[in-house]
Amino acid sequence: MNERFAQYSDRLKNFWGQMGRKQKIWLGASISGILLTIILLTIVFTRTEYELAFQNLDATDAAAVMTYLDGNSIPYELSAGGTSIMVPSTEASRVKVDVGSQGLVQNGSIGFEVFSSNSSQLGTTENEFNVIYQNALNGEVQKLLNGLKGVEGSKVLINSPEESVFLTTEDAPQASAAIVMKFEPGFRPTQKDIDGYYNLVQATVADLAIKDITISSTQHGELVSSERGGIASGNADVVDMQFQIQKKYESELEKNIQGFLGPIVGSDNLVVSVSSSMNFDKKLSQENLVLPLENNNNNGILLSEESNNSSSTGSSGQAGGVAGTGETDIPGYDASGQENSTSETSSQIKNYEVNRINNSIESGPFVLKDLSISIGIEAAELNDEASRTAVMNYLTTLVRSQLADSGQDVSDDAVINKKVSLIARTFAENPSAASANGISLPWVIGIGIAVLALIGGLIFMLVRKRKQQEIESIELVSPSKVEYPTLDLESVNNDSQARKNLETLAKRKPDEFVNLLRTWLVDE
Repeated sequence: MNERFAQYSDRLKNFWGQMGRKQKIWLGASISGILLTIILLTIVFTRTEYELAFQNLDATDAAAVMTYLDGNSIPYELSAGGTSIMVPSTEASRVKVDVGSQGLVQNGSIGFEVFSSNSSQLGTTENEFNVIYQNALNGEVQKLLNGLKGVEGSKVLINSPEESVFLTTEDAPQASAAIVMKFEPGFRPTQKDIDGYYNLVQATVADLAIKDITISSTQHGELVSSERGGIASGNADVVDMQFQIQKKYESELEKNIQGFLGPIVGSDNLVVSVSSSMNFDKKLSQENLVLPLENNNNNGILLSEESNNSSSTGSSGQAGGVAGTGETDIPGYDASGQENSTSETSSQIKNYEVNRINNSIESGPFVLKDLSISIGIEAAELNDEASRTAVMNYLTTLVRSQLADSGQDVSDDAVINKKVSLIARTFAENPSAASANGISLPWVIGIGIAVLALIGGLIFMLVRKRKQQEIESIELVSPSKVEYPTLDLESVNNDSQARKNLETLAKRKPDEFVNLLRTWLVDE
């Protein structure tokens, strides 16, 4: 065994001694690259991928889950200050099912399952039973609230008064509930959601009125229901819809501006901000118009015409004497005599028809009242005044067209210029140049394959070059011209001494040893 090891060691040393300096460097680099690639691939393919299985746990639930994982020899990692537990991805689904079926995660409260786990209530007093029941009721309401969208956690305290036979229903104290809720970051409950919280608690607890429920949150303060003066549910939906419409209008306008200026100055060199104000009032007006016909001297259509002409001739008065001389006459009255009279009457009636217009005008909401646009562009892209002027002209034209129906004087350039701002600055950081955090698995595999291919190519070139050098050395060396060394074996007493001399010659002068072997082979 030692002799074979010595032979391999001699061959390796001989091979290393015959290599040049560059060949040694390339070989060392290749071996190092192979080892590094093997180490990287081993780390990538053997490391355990963890998946988030539980989060937002309190100390009691986290301890229960950890006990279960330790008992089943399942590795895990703690994060977020011990409130989140990560398990291997291959075990995540099974762990969730097992933990959920055993009821280990209770969100810091107990429910009515406490009665099923402790079925025997012997030895429990009435007061103790009432306390357990109250805690279970608080826990059930808490679980219902925690299951709603956006709710991260809650704390519920329900006060159920004791019944008394001496008090009427009106005089008896009413149940009350105090709730503190914690929402997920970025979530803001709408009025409809708040009313849902109140209705959920009211439906869970008997004889509990909305006015006796108090709900607060750690982020938004007290949450008031519609019944207690909050925004009406219908109005809340309208407000949310108006807000969404306004944001959608602003985002679409920003997208249009970026789509126009992005190819000119570059998408990474452009920042757009749009602020708008809309009128969501809906008006209904009535108009009753009476208009003459056009090209008819302000007259209508003649429907009917009636003309009446009449004349009369007659006499009036009686023959009389001297005034005041008769027996029946009034003294001093001058009685007239008989007179002739003539009268004429003429009348004309025309009926015209005119245009009668009844307009019912309903002005739609979502009318733009005001608009302002601010744009930031990389300073290198606006290096001359002509570019600035062109961008400003585009923005002012856009604002003027959007405010055409707002009632403002859009023809005044001073008013429009106040609504547009152009900022040319050097950006602090280019978003597209942000480096990625770490190297993904496909990149690691690709780099490993490339390194292996490079190393394989280098080894192939070294082996090929080595064979070529051996062929050239054999062709150049002629056996008839080579002086082979001589070894006096007759003076050697035993075989061991001869072997030792051969080994010494092979170690010190391997080339001469090879030539000696060739000589012996030729002689035989």
